[in-house]
Amino acid sequence: MEIKQLFSRKNWVLLKAMVSTDFKLRYQQSVLGYLWSILKPLMLFAIMYMVFVRFLKFGADVPHFAVALLLGTVMWTFFAEATSGGMMSVVGHGDLLRKIHFPQLTVTISAVMSALINFGINFSIVLIFSIINGVRIRWTVLLLVPIFLELIILASGVAFFLGALFVNFRDLNPIWEVVMQAAFYATPIIYPVSLVVANAGPRIAHAMLLNPMAQIIQDARYVLISDQYPVIWTSYTNHLLMIFPVLISIVIFIAGIVFFNSKSKSFAELV
Repeated sequence: MEIKQLFSRKNWVLLKAMVSTDFKLRYQQSVLGYLWSILKPLMLFAIMYMVFVRFLKFGADVPHFAVALLLGTVMWTFFAEATSGGMMSVVGHGDLLRKIHFPQLTVTISAVMSALINFGINFSIVLIFSIINGVRIRWTVLLLVPIFLELIILASGVAFFLGALFVNFRDLNPIWEVVMQAAFYATPIIYPVSLVVANAGPRIAHAMLLNPMAQIIQDARYVLISDQYPVIWTSYTNHLLMIFPVLISIVIFIAGIVFFNSKSKSFAELV
């Protein structure tokens, strides 16, 4: 019944209001305001570009690695914002949950959608940066739509799990920060897959692509920047392994919804 209510017109109005409010409050008392949604990933990119591309010469053997670095940074930033925001969503809307009856999935969805607004803004910067750096925009850019959809599904599924768990386990926040830091370095964002092949061998590189975030980022680089970026469907001949990361994303999404709904009955009492 709650899933049906989720798609009701009344709930969509509430969702829109929550997303708008969350986005406004995030930068309410900052001097630069909404500009931080662009500046934060750009500043992170600038630091990583100087250290890993200019000084350590990462990605010298692949085309437009600076663009690939920015794209990976923007996509990872969305995943980090969506999951961390989703983790805080239920506790942060405790008063609303106690006063109004509505599908409680809405509060976590609103956190993901708020992060999605930032992602849309930042991706427009990626496109501009790509053109400036001489990337030839091909028809394959249209394939970014299903790739980004998979990213949203994965981030939402993880956010549902974290949002439900955080109600009972408030220590989850610092733990998740450590997990995200480790996952960031385990994903080929600041270094190309070719570097892993050279230092650890092709098997390790291929295994790395089974990570859904690695698969999503590499697929996005492949269709936007160049077909020289390794992707999972050119690394494996086994069809099941080719779609393994996508299946994992879908399973996490469905399991996240089920888990969230199973815990949601006690949210109003605990928050």
